[in-house]
Amino acid sequence: MAYRAEYLWIDGSEPTREIRSKTKILADGAEPGIWGYDGSSTNQATGDNSDVVLKPVFQCPDPIRGGDNILVLCETLLTSDMSPHPTNTRAAAVEAMEKYGDQEPWFGLEQEYTLLDPITGWPAGFPSGGFPAPQGPYYCGVGAVKIHGRDLIEEHTTACIEAGLAISGTNAEVMPGQWEFQIGPADTVTVGDHLWVARYLLERTAESYDIAIDLHPKPVKGDWNGSGMHANFSNGAMRDEGGEELFKKICEEFGKNIDRHFSVYGADNDQRLTGLHETQSIDKFSYGVSDRGASIRVPVGTVQDGWKGRLEDRRPASNGDPYRIASVIIKTTKEALAS
Repeated sequence: MAYRAEYLWIDGSEPTREIRSKTKILADGAEPGIWGYDGSSTNQATGDNSDVVLKPVFQCPDPIRGGDNILVLCETLLTSDMSPHPTNTRAAAVEAMEKYGDQEPWFGLEQEYTLLDPITGWPAGFPSGGFPAPQGPYYCGVGAVKIHGRDLIEEHTTACIEAGLAISGTNAEVMPGQWEFQIGPADTVTVGDHLWVARYLLERTAESYDIAIDLHPKPVKGDWNGSGMHANFSNGAMRDEGGEELFKKICEEFGKNIDRHFSVYGADNDQRLTGLHETQSIDKFSYGVSDRGASIRVPVGTVQDGWKGRLEDRRPASNGDPYRIASVIIKTTKEALAS
């Protein structure tokens, strides 16, 4: 007998990275090991030197195939010296965790996305060539007039649970056909591993429904909410010591490093961060308690708990790389604590 290992990796697509996969058949008892692929077809190599190495770093049950089959998330390496490929952002996240991990960082990432008809390109719930009623009833709504795609979302959620991922919730979002799942709490590297595998499972599940998954931060122009990946984060000091002064110090440090953060917060984010639709404008920085129009929201629960807990950076886009997002947050937070 044999089983299937689905190797997953992050490609070199620009400006937004995509997940790729291929299947390896292994004899019972055999472990998935180093493998490779054609990097010239993933924007990671040239045709005359096309091999890129796959190094397994995280594996979990394959809930789609079931049985003994597994998913194998891999880092990409150069063949010349087996060092991390330039597009390998996970390796950088591991380095960041080693450098700043004494903070004991936790993350909860809110992955928003939109279900699209792959032929028309129109979101689920939008009438052909037209628009539905204005936003308002769709967020966390119930009923066929408000909700589209729930069967797909339920199947995806079950798949994430069966895979052992740290999925902590799902909900319908503000625009019709727009949904969200949350991954966390988890550390800097784990949250990225689990979110990338959850993205893969979402794409695979959607194939069965003939639905496309869109991670663009502004899927529909006009008076419609965009899609983000709000980053909830905390560290040991925020959870245990706390204090209003500590939280304000961290927020102020984020305000000093705007360019650093936006350089990794996703492509076309300017289309989403306009100051409307529960966002702060991309050219401004602010923070406030319960303020969903701020760059960083201080959850009311954090204040009620005596200024202990988490902050929510609302700026990351839905198409951002979770490894890079988590890495830059722990760097800036560490600098705030050291200042």
